[in-house]
Amino acid sequence: MIEPEFTEAELHAFADGRLPERRRAELEAYFAAHPDEAARVAAYRAQADELRAVFAPVLDEEVPQRLVLAFTPRRSRFARVAAALAWIVVGAAVGWQLHTFYASRIPALGETPIARTAAIAHVTYSPEVRHPVEVGADQESHLVAWLSKRLGAKVRAPNLEAAGYSLVGGRLLPGESGPVAQFMYQCKQGTRVTLYVRTEGADHEQTAFRYSDEGNVRVFYWIDRTFGYAVSSADIDKDVLFKVANTAYAQLNP
Repeated sequence: MIEPEFTEAELHAFADGRLPERRRAELEAYFAAHPDEAARVAAYRAQADELRAVFAPVLDEEVPQRLVLAFTPRRSRFARVAAALAWIVVGAAVGWQLHTFYASRIPALGETPIARTAAIAHVTYSPEVRHPVEVGADQESHLVAWLSKRLGAKVRAPNLEAAGYSLVGGRLLPGESGPVAQFMYQCKQGTRVTLYVRTEGADHEQTAFRYSDEGNVRVFYWIDRTFGYAVSSADIDKDVLFKVANTAYAQLNP
């Protein structure tokens, strides 16, 4: 079966709700078989929502009266040109605001905050019933060896039983600059947390816990020299997640 091809423009149009119905149905079917692409488009949509939240209020502002008058028939050509130049200045200012917004919210390739990518991975796979992981906990040794080989560094699956969570298994995911690993854990009540592990491009200093709200997903994350870690959940509150993340941190950063 030959899969349909989609352009980057179509992916953005889908995220903005502007893709034609027939093409949208084809893309949704494609996403079902390619969850990594679905996660990427979800990130586009989240970025668009952030932009709207920041700049939508500008659309409700009244146009200054001097600019309205500048475009009436009785105004001179000079006034209209002056008003046009004023709009250019306004446009440049808004453009610079957009540049600043993107610089702070949408980092360069390879520098995407680990909290955001971990949250996207969590919401993509944690709801799965039949296929939440690629390799189950019954093959933990194989899982860890496989992920270590693919990431090019020794990874570990911490034991979170003390925090009430048991290993379900794990999977390999595509990252911005190489493969990343995801371990999934579940408690007796059925809630799930995931541990996202990626290798860093350089040897960083160890960092303390940081916390981030990524939509409905809560994330604790930290850097330990050549590794980046993030513990995510959308089902438990911040205090409970902190206990889970702290249990993982204690084993991964002895």
